Amino acid sequence: MSLLVFFAVISAAVLHAIWNALVRGGADKRLNMAGVVIGHLPLGIVALLLAPSPEPASYPYLFAGIALHFGYQWFLLGSYKIGELTQVYPIARGIAPLLVAAVSLLFLGVDLSGLEMLAIATIAAGILSISLVRGTDGLRHGKATGMALVTGCFIASYSLVDGMGARLSGSPIGYYAWLGIANAVIFAGFMAATTPQVLRDLPTKGMKVFLVGGSASFVAYSLVIWAFTQSSIALVTALRETSIIFALLIGVMWMGERLSLGKVLSTMITVVGVILLRASR
Repeated sequence: MSLLVFFAVISAAVLHAIWNALVRGGADKRLNMAGVVIGHLPLGIVALLLAPSPEPASYPYLFAGIALHFGYQWFLLGSYKIGELTQVYPIARGIAPLLVAAVSLLFLGVDLSGLEMLAIATIAAGILSISLVRGTDGLRHGKATGMALVTGCFIASYSLVDGMGARLSGSPIGYYAWLGIANAVIFAGFMAATTPQVLRDLPTKGMKVFLVGGSASFVAYSLVIWAFTQSSIALVTALRETSIIFALLIGVMWMGERLSLGKVLSTMITVVGVILLRASR
């Protein structure tokens, strides 16, 4: 992984943490999630007008990615309802790099060095260990854990599909513009059918998340989509998931969350993984 790609993905992780903090910090997480997803529209339309259209060879991956992103969002919202965010979310984000690496090695013929595999495993271990920081109901709730694992499968699946689709598209930004806009429209339709009050609240209560969170999310994943075309999907996925560490830092520094020894140790494990990844070939 080149230095440029490395810092692009780290920048994406920071932006990812920002929009996750906005979702986590609000009382109505469904409204906040809607604000982020539908908030892809402004920059998505700009990218659609400026970037070349994706090649037809990428269309099957594009349609599959749209479905997988919606599935991820649906299961993530379900996880929020029954489990604690600080325990459910790390399970989902931590399992994804391991699944992507396994599929890449076993089915896609990707060659990862021993140091790269160690880096991926270390990053995943650091993220997953965050879910052990607090031994409350979120950890012991079997259904919440199951939902988190399914969410992680969706994350791994859309990462692989988007990575392969972006490579075939010839226009990574154009590819994500189409995907982001379609996902926003579908999610808006889902909210209209299930929780219409969310759409009514979006122009008022949800405007901050729509503008800031939506833009941060769109730019973050645009960087990741581009990185997928420059480096191994498994390495990019693992590095992207360090966003949860930045989210924890934001929580401690700006949201008044308590910094425990467990969080410090989890952060250190993940940072070691990042160092190993950067030191690899």
